[in-house]
Amino acid sequence: MKTLRAIFAGRSKIEFAPIWKRTLPVSLTAAGISLLLLVFLGLRLSIDFEGGGIFEVPVSDSVTVEDARGALSDPTARIQLVRDPDRGAFIRVQTGSDALARSSEVVQELADFGGVTTDSVSINEVGPTWGDQITGKAVRALAFFFVVVAIYLAWRLEWRMAVGALIAVVHDLLIITGIYAIARFEVSPATVIALLTIMGYSLYDTVVVYDKILERQKDERIALHDGYTAHVSGAMNQVLMRSINTTITTLLPVVSMLVIGAVLLGGATLRDFALALFIGLILGTYSSIFVAAPSLVWLKERQPDIAAERKVREKRQARKTRGR
Repeated sequence: MKTLRAIFAGRSKIEFAPIWKRTLPVSLTAAGISLLLLVFLGLRLSIDFEGGGIFEVPVSDSVTVEDARGALSDPTARIQLVRDPDRGAFIRVQTGSDALARSSEVVQELADFGGVTTDSVSINEVGPTWGDQITGKAVRALAFFFVVVAIYLAWRLEWRMAVGALIAVVHDLLIITGIYAIARFEVSPATVIALLTIMGYSLYDTVVVYDKILERQKDERIALHDGYTAHVSGAMNQVLMRSINTTITTLLPVVSMLVIGAVLLGGATLRDFALALFIGLILGTYSSIFVAAPSLVWLKERQPDIAAERKVREKRQARKTRGR
């Protein structure tokens, strides 16, 4: 409780170095596992990216997904039972782009299954070319983001801080994609927009930390005789409460969006956007403290002048220890 009161009062004196030694291996392991999940499981892409068709047919409340699968000739189709307060229950079927040539057959099968006419079956089709274009634009947007951010941070701060910030962003992206891969959440254009938003927030939180580090370096009253690690740890204590407050105030509307808009009102697009934001905001705060900061320390401690100061400090400490 004493530590919590000190954090809320902005007077905490947490030694982050021992904590970083425990959290960094966990973060690296989680990122590695997420990368493996991404490679071997892949992402569940919406038709906006991979092309295909979405067919919806109204059904009775007693119908199950297994019943619908037995009525369709396409074994690879994704089938979902949706219950909407306004539209009632309906079966949603998503097929790949290779099934677009026989969409009329799918419509007829669904009409027979639902006991309705073919006019009652709604169709939304996206060609493979359009899906490739959307995918290409999403990849280019992410690449452009990384390049611009790296250049700006290297100019505004320094290149080691730019590298540390990008490591934190990559960490967040890998873990988010890993969660989406194992949970089989659908990746839609709204998810990509949320990811770009998340990266911006994660960088904002990281830049706040780095700016405080630079501010302390300019303050003549703050000596660096304890080493760069202690210097960064002191800066972290000064901005810790600000990061927590910013995260909490940002998460509140996101949770409202996720619960009210997605769960109660049934907005699928809103759900995709809010879910990615919710996961990313938490990861962004974590990575700014436990990934970006220790990454910067690791890079700076290998800087020639700081490394030389560290060796002098270690020799001085060794002499003091022998003199006791």
